[in-house]
This record gives sequence, structure tokens and C-alpha cells, in this order.
Amino acid sequence: MKFFKPLIFFVVVSLSIISCRVKLEPIEILSFEQKLERLFPNAEITKMQVNDHFKKAFQIVLNQPLDHNNPSAGTFKHYVYLSHIDVNKPMVLITEGYNANPSTYELSKIFKGNQVQVEYRFYGKSRPDLIPWQYLKNDQAVEDYHQLVTKLKTLYSNKWISTGISKGGETVLIYKSKYPYDVAVAVPYVAPLIDTQEDIRTQNHINTIGSDECRTKITKFQQLVLENREAVLNEIAIYAEEKKMTFTELSIDEAMEYAVLEFPFSFWQWGGNCDAIPTENATVKELFETINTIVGISFYNDKTYQDLLPSYYQHMTELGYYGFDTSSIKDLIKVVHKPTNLRFAPKNVDLTFDANYIKEVRNYAENKGNKILYIYGEYDTWGACAPNPKPHVNALKMVLKEGSHKTRIKDFSFEDKQLIYDKLQQWLGYSVAIYPLESN
Repeated sequence: MKFFKPLIFFVVVSLSIISCRVKLEPIEILSFEQKLERLFPNAEITKMQVNDHFKKAFQIVLNQPLDHNNPSAGTFKHYVYLSHIDVNKPMVLITEGYNANPSTYELSKIFKGNQVQVEYRFYGKSRPDLIPWQYLKNDQAVEDYHQLVTKLKTLYSNKWISTGISKGGETVLIYKSKYPYDVAVAVPYVAPLIDTQEDIRTQNHINTIGSDECRTKITKFQQLVLENREAVLNEIAIYAEEKKMTFTELSIDEAMEYAVLEFPFSFWQWGGNCDAIPTENATVKELFETINTIVGISFYNDKTYQDLLPSYYQHMTELGYYGFDTSSIKDLIKVVHKPTNLRFAPKNVDLTFDANYIKEVRNYAENKGNKILYIYGEYDTWGACAPNPKPHVNALKMVLKEGSHKTRIKDFSFEDKQLIYDKLQQWLGYSVAIYPLESN
């Protein structure tokens, strides 16, 4: 009897083990594309051309909630571009300020990691036919990013770095202030944090940068264009006809005067060449071509007017913008006597400015914004509105001497680039490899 009891026990245990083995499900091995589809089951996912160091690329069209606080408000098509190399490599998140044109950003080259490029809601392909303006808010956009990052982190568990340029860089700082732990490091390029609806600091900057001679030359050029009004207007009309541009939202006269008022801002923003500014001996065609090169008369045509309505709505309600100085040309102005960027905002929409929104972001950036690398150009007009981190904040602000709005890490000296790389390495740790950019 003693022998049979152990035998019976052995048989029962053996049958139990065999039974358990039979019930085990086979391990499911998913491709990367299948993992994406599971992560975004309601999205349209299509393969794209692969560029640079990436191995796969996808366009992801999300059904994004209009209102993250009220899902019943509906959705819009939101375009996201994912470039993949390895789930174990770092991820660079690009918060576009406007539409998204798929391309490899500078930081993605520095880390040779993955990249996700997000079009700003209601811009480019992500723009609904009729814009529900009440949902074009930065807090709603921040939720777009937060939910996307939260999902993608289930695939990409290495360090995350956020970056963006200009308005996109401003979005980096807004996002960082709302969700400080979503990314390890933030790198905003030429990002303003504007205090008022039309910030006077940009004009103060224009009045002090460069040489007295150059600033005087700019003023004389503005006067020269307006003194040759009819001839310049004729050049604009010829150009508009060639390019099939229409001016019904703004007349050509109004467009020309706004272009003249805009000239100093754009000149310094984009790093204009003082020696190339025409003088009294210039032909009318040279006057037109200069203002068209620096400002671009197409900026005021009907198509651009419609394209930029979301931008002006945001600037006039939450982000702030810049104003215009008429003091040196007021006697020559015939149409735009009280210039304002409100002129380019959507009509019949509440444009009340929230003065506290960006001030709260600035307060965070300057007092708590650790592990933020700021990139600016000295002459860039938007640099006048840059945040200035307090000494106790673990941040790095780099300003390129005589640099413009086009300033990037690649433009700095070897020594300054090394300082940038060292700081990024310190913040991200040595598990993240850094690949220095090739010298210019």
C-alpha cells in the first residue's frame, strides 16, 4: 500500500502538468507595424519613404479629440510622422508650431535616434474645413502631445527629448511647463515667450541691434518705397499676376504698407545684409525685389491670409505677438494709419487676450525649467522675448553672435558645440550616444 500511494500521487501530478501544458497559449510575435496598429487601433497608418539613418517611416493619422475634456465634442484628423530605427534608442519629439513637412531634425541627427513629428492641431493637413476656434488652445495641444507620448512610451522606453523651432519651440516650453516629466530634456530653438498682445520689446530690440548706420539705412529704404508708391504698386501688380495671387482680404495698397512696416522686423529676424539695402539710386524694380525678398509680398495675398488665420488667432488670444513702429514714416502712410496684427486674425471671433497664460510658462521656465537647452541668434527679433533662466536653474542658454532666426546648433563654434554636447550628455547620461554634427 505504501508503494501505491506515491505512485498514484506521481500519476496525478504528471497528468496535472500535462494538462497545464496543453492549456498554454502560443507566444504571439508581432511585427513593429502590428504593434503600432495595436497602439493606435483607430488610426490610418501608412508607410513612408525612409530617409537618413532611419529604418522605417510612417504617417499616422489620428482621430484626435477636439476637446480632451469632453470626448463627445467630436474629433479631427491629426497628422503625425514617425521615423523609426530602434525601440532601444532615444526618441526626439518635434512639436511643430504650424504644419508639418516630414524631415529629419538636427537633434535626431545628433542622437541618431527615433523621431516623431507632430503637426499642430488645426494647421496644414490637420485643419478641419471649419475651424472650431474654441478648441484651438495650447492646453488642448499639450494634451495631444501628452497622450501620444504616453502611448509611444510603451514602445520607446529610452530617453525622450522634445524640440521645436520658433512657435514650435514656444510649444516645447508650454508642454514642458504643463508636463515636466514627459521628456528628459527640452531643446527649444529661437523660441519667444511674449508678454503682451503686441510686445514692445521686439521694437526696442530693433532700435538697438546692429549699427546706427544700418538702422538709418533701413529707415531710408522704408521712406524710399513709400515715396515711389505708384511705381512700386505697379511692380506688385505685375508680380501678383505672374504668380496668380489675389488680394481681396487686403488691397495691394494695404499689403504694400504692411510690408514696409514689417521690413525692419523681418530684416533682423532673418539676418539681412545691410550692404544689400537699396539707396536713392536704386530702380523701382530693385526696391520691390528687396522688400519681396525680405518680407515677401505673398505674405499678404488671399491664400496666405487664410493659411495663417489659426496662427494669428493663437497669437492674439494666448501667445502674443509684435507691433509696428510708424514714427519714421507716418507722413507717408495713406492706408494703414493704426497698424495691428489683429488685422490678420479671424473675424467675428472672440480675440480676448489671456495675459497670464504665457507669463505662467515664463515663470516656470525661468525658475523651475531644469534640463532645457535654449538656442538663439543675437540679432533675431524674437530673441527679445526669450526667457532668462535664473542662476539656480539647471539650464543652458546659447546665443549665437549676430545670429538670426535661422540659428541652429551646427552654426556655433567648435568650442560652443562641445559645450552643448557635454551638457546634453550630462543631462541624458552615457546610455545615450551623441554624434557630433559635421563641421560647416
